Amino acid sequence: CGSPNHNLSFLLFQAYIEKYKFTSVVAQDLLDSFLNFFPELKEQCVESKAGLEFERWLNATGPPLAEPDLSQGSSLTRPVETLFKLWTTEPLDSVAAASSADLTKWRTFQTVLFLDRLLDGSPLPHEVIKKLSECYSSQLDSMNAEIRIRWLQIVVRNDYYPDLYKVRRFLENQMSRMYTIPLYEDLCTGTLKSFALEIFYQTQNQLHPNLRKTIQQILSQGLNPLPAIDTTAVTTDTPAMVLEDKVSEATNGAISLRDVNVSA
Repeated sequence: CGSPNHNLSFLLFQAYIEKYKFTSVVAQDLLDSFLNFFPELKEQCVESKAGLEFERWLNATGPPLAEPDLSQGSSLTRPVETLFKLWTTEPLDSVAAASSADLTKWRTFQTVLFLDRLLDGSPLPHEVIKKLSECYSSQLDSMNAEIRIRWLQIVVRNDYYPDLYKVRRFLENQMSRMYTIPLYEDLCTGTLKSFALEIFYQTQNQLHPNLRKTIQQILSQGLNPLPAIDTTAVTTDTPAMVLEDKVSEATNGAISLRDVNVSA
């Protein structure tokens, strides 16, 4: 059973919907229904009390008088910033950093924020990225794509070869534009363009035509036009499609997931 307040709210909206269904209503109709449903509040003139003035909330300009309490936000972000500093302060104490927090007990946005901070700080010293992988890589494998994409971008931007197989596996199984494009951008910005080409040739037939064309443009940046392949002589080991000759007009810099998907 729900709380009394929850049950009353349900009854209020049930009565409201029953009264106004299939009709057009305005905000005042909802307010009137609320006050009629709670006559004791109407008698107290609750609509005129400081901070609850219905008229001001509906028709006045400027922000509401009541400001939200955001104190809980800092309590959630503070451990993230603490962990980030432990991993990026020299000399590195990887034992203290690894034992200071358990990512599996964090909320998703906390882990995302931590990885974003590491991504912004990349490239990182080799010792740091090596210890980060030892501590977190296997944990992150079981988490959602929003988290895994960020770790894989860190791997690519730091040229951390021991975890590159995870990048390959991700791109072989992920056909979403919002996840593939950031990785290909990062791969082509550094020293891993040949690795990106190899993965693309293996997966191109699985991609949506528009996504395939975008990745072709990314891969063709900085390359001389590729000669056409004689399709009559193509073997099973030869890519079925060559990159387009034209260089993309897209930006040359690497982009992170946040540049593609702003639904943080």
